[in-house]
This record gives sequence, C-alpha cells and structure tokens, in this order.
Amino acid sequence: MTATEKNKRKRQKGEQISDTLLRRSLIWPALIYMIIVTQVPLLITLRFSFERWNMNRPDRRGFIGFDNFVDVITDPDFWEIIRNTGVLTGAVVLLTFLLGLGLALLLNRNFVGRGIVRTMLITPFLIMPTVSAIVWKNVLLDPSFGFISRLVESFTNETPDFLGDFPMISVIVIVVWQWTPFMMLILLAGLQSLSTDQVEAAQIDGANPMHILRYVILPHLRRYIEIAVLMETLFILSVFGVIFITTSGGPGIQTTNLSYAIYDEAFSSRDIGDASTMGIYAIILANIVVTLFVQVLRRGSQEGVTA
Repeated sequence: MTATEKNKRKRQKGEQISDTLLRRSLIWPALIYMIIVTQVPLLITLRFSFERWNMNRPDRRGFIGFDNFVDVITDPDFWEIIRNTGVLTGAVVLLTFLLGLGLALLLNRNFVGRGIVRTMLITPFLIMPTVSAIVWKNVLLDPSFGFISRLVESFTNETPDFLGDFPMISVIVIVVWQWTPFMMLILLAGLQSLSTDQVEAAQIDGANPMHILRYVILPHLRRYIEIAVLMETLFILSVFGVIFITTSGGPGIQTTNLSYAIYDEAFSSRDIGDASTMGIYAIILANIVVTLFVQVLRRGSQEGVTA
C-alpha cells in the first residue's frame, strides 16, 4: 500500500468520524431544550416539597425535610382524592374503550355518509375541555333550563340536579364524551389494517360475529388497545379543566382528583410546600402506571415472538 493510499484512507476515516460527530451533535439542542422544559421544573418542585412555604405566612418559610411527604400521605383526604382519581380514570378508560370499539366497528363498514358520520364523531375530541365543560354545565345539565334536565323532567316530573346529586357520574360522562373519539380513532386504524381474508375464512368455518370479535378482531387489536389505553390513562390522570368548570372538586371533595387537589392546595390554601409534595406523588403515580403498562407490553411482545 502506497503512502498516497494510506493518506486517502486516513482522510476518509477522519471524514466518517466528523460526519458521525456532526449527526450526534444535532440532537443536543433538542435534548437541552427537553431538559430545561421538563427536568428543571421537576427539580424546582422537588426542592419546594422539602420546604415549609405557605404564601399566607412567607416569614415561616424554611427547610423541613420529609415532613410535607408525611403530612400529605397521613391526611385522610389525600387517600379519598387518590380513590377519586382511580375511579375517574378507570371508569373513563373502560367506557371509552367499549364505546370506541363499538363505533370503530361501525365505521369500519361501508355505508352511505360514512365520512360525515366519522367527522361528527371526532368533533368532541377537537373541542377544548373547558368549552365542552361549559356546554355540558350550562346547556345540558343545568337544573333550570338544561336540555337533559328538561328531558328527564318531562318523564319523571322531577327536576334533577345532576352536578349536585351525581357529581362524579356527571364528570365521568363529560370526560367519556370527550375522549371516546380518541379511542375510536386508534381502534379504527387497527381495524383497517386487518385483512378481510381472515374474517372471511372465519365466516366460512362457521364462526358467528361474537366468535369473530373474540378470536380474530380483538387479538389483532391487542397492540392498538394497549397503546390507546396507556396514552389515555396518562391524560385522564391529569384531567383538570372539566372538574374546575363543572364541580370545582365538590361537593366537598367528591370529585377532587389529584390534579385539581394540587391546584386547590397551591392557589386556594396557598401552600406551595404541600402542593409541590402532591405533585411529586402525582409523578410517582404516573410512573407506576407507565411501568405496569410497559411490563404488559413486553410480556405481550414476548408471547408474540414465542408464538
């Protein structure tokens, strides 16, 4: 090998290293931005959670260690709030899955006006949560002139106060109405990737619609269901606008979830220390949920590879 060829190879190797370093360096601006946006507020929140800081008594601010964590977790109201968060999240995810699956199966068929129907069903997800909450509170559920209240009154001769008498159910209905299109779209995408040959083969073998749903459609939709449930669960855990507009967490704390409790602690009680501590607990809860779902996804992937 001549000296010229050696120099050429060294130059090519140097260019490859430079290209590799350049490609890797392109990610740093985005990575730095993500660190600033996500991790810096987290560190500040963590710092505040170790302080006694009530803005009504700023002179008493100081470091108190883990006292806030103990105070929050030993408060009976906190566990009621956790229960409310679990009930709201579980009910919404289950109902949106059932309704979303039914609507996805409907839209997967060919019929006149399918595009218009699909657009109309997607609309609730495009409306801002606060706007939809105002519409439900003042137009549909208002005990004096709400449409649904008047409709019920025409059959029962009684004027129901849904938000007062059935607050949690009312909040669940509003959130389900808003998030069903999200579940429907993901499941519809999964259904459209299902080969019609499998369904036709099952029909030829004598399978009825329930058998096709159980043994053909649902196994095919498994990955889509897991992703949709995971994403929706994380969003529903942080529902705030609907509760803020409709019930303000009441009556009492019957509809107070963790997100609203953090807001109430920070802006009503003005206790930054406890609010930050509850925020840390919210992060822990979200990470537990994500970890459980990741384990389910990995187990499903391993079973698929084994099969």
